[in-house]
Amino acid sequence: MKHYLVLLAGLGMSVEAFSQSTLYQTSPQQALDYHLELFDKQLFSASLYDNSRLLNQNLTSEQQKSAELYRAMSALQLESPDGPGLMKSYIYDHGNHPTVTTAGLYLGDHFFYKKNYREAVDGYALVKVNGPSEANQADVLFKQGYSYFQLKDYGQAAPFLDQAKVLNQPISTDAYYYSGFIAMESGNNAKAIIDLQEAAKSSFYSTKVPYLISALYYQEGNYDQVISYAEPLLASGQNLDRKETIHLYLAEAYYAKREFAKAANNYDAFINSKKGTLSREEVYKAGISFFESGNYQRATDYLKVSASGTDEIGQSSSYYLGHAYLKLENYQFATTSFQAASKSNFNKQIQEESLFNFAKTNLQKGSFQVAITALDEYLETYPSGKNREEAETLLSEALINSSDYLRAIDQMDKIRNKSPRIQAAYQKVAYYQAMVYYRDQKNKQALALLDKSQAFPSDRDLLLETHFWKGEINTADGNLAQAIRSYEAVRGMNPATSHPFLIKTHYGLGYAYFNSQNYSKAEEQFGLYTEKLRSTSEKQNYDDALLRLGDCQYVQKKFGDAASTFQRAISESTAGIDYAYYRLAVVQNFQSRNNEALSQLDRLISGFSSSLYIEDAMFLRGQIYLEEVRYKEASSAFSDLINGRPNSPFVPFALEGRAVANFSQQNYDQTIADYKSILDKHPNAQNSETALKGLQETLALQGRSAEFGDYLAKYKSSNPGGGNVQSLEYEAAKSLYLDKNYAQAARAFESFLRSYPQSAQRPDALYFAGDAFLQAGDQERGLSYFRMLEKEPASPQRVRAMFKIGQIELENKNYAAAIPYLETASQNARNKVEEAEAVQGLMIANFAIRKYQQSITYAEKLMTLDGFIPESTPTALLTKAKAQRELNQKAQAEVTLENLAKDHKTVQGAEGLYLLAFSLQEKGDVAKSNEIIFDNSGPFADFDFWYGKMFLLLADNYLKTGEDFQAKATLESIVERSTNPEIKAEAQAKLKNLN
Repeated sequence: MKHYLVLLAGLGMSVEAFSQSTLYQTSPQQALDYHLELFDKQLFSASLYDNSRLLNQNLTSEQQKSAELYRAMSALQLESPDGPGLMKSYIYDHGNHPTVTTAGLYLGDHFFYKKNYREAVDGYALVKVNGPSEANQADVLFKQGYSYFQLKDYGQAAPFLDQAKVLNQPISTDAYYYSGFIAMESGNNAKAIIDLQEAAKSSFYSTKVPYLISALYYQEGNYDQVISYAEPLLASGQNLDRKETIHLYLAEAYYAKREFAKAANNYDAFINSKKGTLSREEVYKAGISFFESGNYQRATDYLKVSASGTDEIGQSSSYYLGHAYLKLENYQFATTSFQAASKSNFNKQIQEESLFNFAKTNLQKGSFQVAITALDEYLETYPSGKNREEAETLLSEALINSSDYLRAIDQMDKIRNKSPRIQAAYQKVAYYQAMVYYRDQKNKQALALLDKSQAFPSDRDLLLETHFWKGEINTADGNLAQAIRSYEAVRGMNPATSHPFLIKTHYGLGYAYFNSQNYSKAEEQFGLYTEKLRSTSEKQNYDDALLRLGDCQYVQKKFGDAASTFQRAISESTAGIDYAYYRLAVVQNFQSRNNEALSQLDRLISGFSSSLYIEDAMFLRGQIYLEEVRYKEASSAFSDLINGRPNSPFVPFALEGRAVANFSQQNYDQTIADYKSILDKHPNAQNSETALKGLQETLALQGRSAEFGDYLAKYKSSNPGGGNVQSLEYEAAKSLYLDKNYAQAARAFESFLRSYPQSAQRPDALYFAGDAFLQAGDQERGLSYFRMLEKEPASPQRVRAMFKIGQIELENKNYAAAIPYLETASQNARNKVEEAEAVQGLMIANFAIRKYQQSITYAEKLMTLDGFIPESTPTALLTKAKAQRELNQKAQAEVTLENLAKDHKTVQGAEGLYLLAFSLQEKGDVAKSNEIIFDNSGPFADFDFWYGKMFLLLADNYLKTGEDFQAKATLESIVERSTNPEIKAEAQAKLKNLN
C-alpha cells in the first residue's frame, strides 16, 4: 500500500466532502483537491509545484496547512534536498494539529523503508505515540526499536520493542523476536528464551526461532533442556531454519553428557547437511564421539582433520587417531599418528603414552629398528614411566628381530647376568649379524660372530646352522681343514637324516674333501647328497653334486661307477648335461669304448654349440681318432678346432695332433706347416719343444734339414734358460703383478715390451701390462695395451683382453662399442665366472641402448649362472623387470619384481620393491601399493636411498587418497630419520609444498 494513502486516511479528507458546495468551483479548495488528485496519481513534481504556488494565495488556516503538508510530502517523494526540512518545519510549526502525528509517521516511514535508520529514528521521534490507535502505536514503537536495532544500539532499541510487544498487536510478534535477540546478545538468556518462545507462537517465527532457543539452552549449560526441546522438533519433520545448527547444539549437548553414540549421529547430521563447517574443536569432539561409540573408521575421518594443528587439540586428536587405527589394524597409520602426538608437549601424559604406543606399534608391524630407537627414547626420557617394564621386554623382542644386530649385541654384551631369554636372543642376533658379514664377504668378522653365537647354544637347530656356515665360510677362505671340522661338527650333532642343513652339509663337505683331494670321502658325501635329493622337488645343487660324484669316481679309476653316474646325469637332463656328455666320453675312452665315446662327443658338439666344454670335446675327438688310427678323421677333427676356435688354448695341441695325423698319412708338407705354426704363433706353448723335435724329424725325412737352424734359433730365443736376462725381467714383472704391486708391475712390463718387442712372451706381457695399468687406475694406458693385444693373433690372452675392453667400454657408457667385445668374451669363456661376467655386461649394455628383448634374454641366461659372481641373480631380475616395463609388459614386470623382492634382500631387491609399489600406484591401485610397502619394506631398511624412496612414494599415495595428515606425518618422519641427504631434501620440499 502506498504510504501517502495512509496519510490521507489519517487526515480524513476526500473529494466528495466538498462536492456539494456551490462555492466549490471558484474556491481555493477546488485547487487543493486537484493537487491531491495529482499526488494520488504520483505526479509529485506537479503537486510540489502547484502546492508551492497555491501557498501565495489567500487560504484559510486549514487550507494553508494542507498545502504545506502536500508540498512537504511531494518533496520527500521526489527526494528533494529540502523535503525533510519542509516536513520537519510543518511538524514544528503545527505541533498541536492532529496531522502532525501523521506527518511525523510519514517522515519516519520515508527513511525507514529506505533503510536510513538514523533519519527514521529522528522522524519517529516527532510522532506522539499516544495519539494513534494501538495498532499504529505498536507499529511506530516497533519501527523505532527496529531502527535502533539496525544501528546496533541495542540499549535504545530494547525499550521500544518491549512497549510494542505488550500491545498485543500483529507487529508484537516481530517485537518479541527482536527483543529476544537483543536479550540473547546482551547475555540475558532467560529473557531471550521467554521472548523467543512468544515469537515462536506465530507461524512465521515457529521455524526460525528453534535454533536460537537451542543455542540459549546450550549456552546456559542446560543440556537436558537442549535435548528435551530439540529432539521432538527434529523428530517432527518440520522444515526448520538452520536445522543443521540444531543438530550441532544437540550433538554438543549429548557430548557434554557423554552420550557419544547420539552425539556422533548429530555431528554427522550437521556434516551431511553440507550447510556449514565445524570448528576444529567440534571436529575433535565428533571424532571422540565416534571413537567412544566404537565406529573407528568414522572416527578417523574426523580426527585426522582435527589432528592437523600443532596445539593441544592436535596432540589429543593424533593420540586417539592412533588408537582408532590400531582398532582397525592399520598399524602404519597408527604409527604416524602416535609419532605426531609424541612430538607435542601440551599434555605430558599423552606425550608419554604416544611415544610408548609408537614404539609398540612399530614392533607389531615389523619396523624393528624404528621400534628400538623409540623404546630407547622412552626408557631414557621416562625412567620411572608406568610402561617401563613392558618397554624393556619389548626392547628385547625388537633387538631379536632387528636388522641392527651389532647394536643389539652391544646392548646385550652390557648385561652381565644374561637371562635365558637374553641368551637365546644373543645366539640369534650374533648368528644374524654373522650372515650379514658373510653376505658382504667379511668372512673374518662372520666367523667371530658365529663363535659368539655358539657361546650361547640355547637353540640346538641354530647351533647346528652355525657349524654349517663356519664350514661354508672356511671353504670360501680356502681353509679346508677347518671347514671339514665344522661340517663334521654338524654331522656329530646327529640331526635327522632329512634335516635340511645336514643335507646341505653333505654338499659342502663333499667339496671340502674334493678340493682336499680326498676323493673317497668326497664321493661318500656327494653320494649321500644326491640320493637324499633324488626323489624330492627341491634339487638345489643336485645337478652339480651328481657331476662331482662322477668326477670323484673317475679320479679313483672307478670307471664303471663314473660312467653310470654321468649317464644318470644325461638321463635326468641335468643342468650340466653337456659336461656329463664330455666326462662320459672321457671315461669311455679310458674303458676303450671309443665308438661310444665318439658318440657322446658328437652329441655334445652338435647339440651344445655354446657349451664351455665344446673345445675340450673337439680336442678329445681328435685324440680318440688318433688312438683309433683313423688319421684322416683325426686331421679333420683337429682342423675343426683350429679353424673354428682360433682363440682356444687347445690350438697348439691340436696343431700337434694334426701334424701327427698328417705325418702318419705321409703328408709331410702339412706336418711341417703345423709344427712351424706352433713355433711361430705359440712359441711358449708347453708342446713347443715337442713341435721342434717333430719339425726336425720331418724336415730330415724330406731332406730339408737346413731349414731347421732358423727355427732352433727362434726356439732358443723364445725359451731362454733360467739365467737369461729376458726371462728374469719377465718373471720379475710377473711377480710384481701377482703381488698386486700394479703400478710397479705396469712399468716393468712396459720396459720389458720396449726391450723385447718380438719376445714369445709378448701376448702375456701385453695383457699383464694392460691389466696392471688398469688396476693402478690408469685406464687409458691399460686400454691401449689391450688394443695392441686385440691386433695380435688369436690366443687366450687376446680373448681376455677383449673382455677387458668390453668392461672398460661398459664402464665408460660406450654401450654399443662394448657389445661385440663382450660377445666374443662370452663365446670364448673358459669357465662359468668368465661367462657370467660377460653375460651380465651384455645384459646391461643391451638395456642401455634400448634393446630390451635382448637384455631380457641375457638376464634369463645370467640367472642360470647363479652364484658365480656376486648378486648376479638379483641384478638380472631387476634388469629384466625394467626391460619388461620399457616393453610395456607391466604385468610380467610385476611378477618379476615380486620374485626379486621376496627372494633377495639386497639393494636390487630394495629397488625392485620400490618399482613394484610404483607400478601399482601407476595403475591406480594405491591401496595395494601401500600394502606392498608396509608388508615388505622392513628387511630393506639398511638401503637408505631406496627405503626412503618407498616412503616418499607412500606419502604421495596418502595425498592421492586425501590422507593429508598421514602424508605430512610420513614426510616429517623421513626428514627426522633418513640418513640420505637426497631423500631428506626431497621430503623437505614435499613437506613445504604440503604445508
